[in-house]
Amino acid sequence: MPEQSNDYRVVVFGAGGVGKSSLVLRFVKGTFRESYIPTIEDTYRQVISCNKNICTLQITDTTGSHQFPAMQRLSISKGHAFILVFSVCSRQSLEELKPIYEVIKELKGPDLSQIPIMLTGNKCDESAELREVSTIDGQAQAAEWGVSFMETSAKTNHNVKQLFQELLNLEKSRNVSLNVGGKANSRVAKDKCEIM
Repeated sequence: MPEQSNDYRVVVFGAGGVGKSSLVLRFVKGTFRESYIPTIEDTYRQVISCNKNICTLQITDTTGSHQFPAMQRLSISKGHAFILVFSVCSRQSLEELKPIYEVIKELKGPDLSQIPIMLTGNKCDESAELREVSTIDGQAQAAEWGVSFMETSAKTNHNVKQLFQELLNLEKSRNVSLNVGGKANSRVAKDKCEIM
């Protein structure tokens, strides 16, 4: 288990072109760009509340290719939580998450119940004709892995903040929140994380 520090590290994995960077940029900066620019690895920071102290949500946006297995393994070993992104328009992009999930299991231990993981079907704004992965298929894959599932659209900002909020809500070892300075929801729950 990574050491407890002022950083809470979330790692975003997925095939090239599924919208990993778009999701992160929409969340951190509130922006969306139409053009696709491949990522090697970028890190973004957002202030959050962690055990009633201010700390940093560090989001690592990884490469969509499998050219850098050592970087992938390092990101997993340092990560506290994971977002596994596929495009609902590409069944192949869902298949490409399977080996990543296996590496997470290998490095974090076979029981991932204490590790926050979200399987995310992005591009849910696309027309039904373009969809290759149904909501039911996404839910079934998440159930098989024992992880949470959510569909998002970075383009329309559908479920983007909710994705990160739900990921933090899955954190059991500390109280992490997206809200800073008393702006949290009135329901005070131990072991809940919220974005400020």
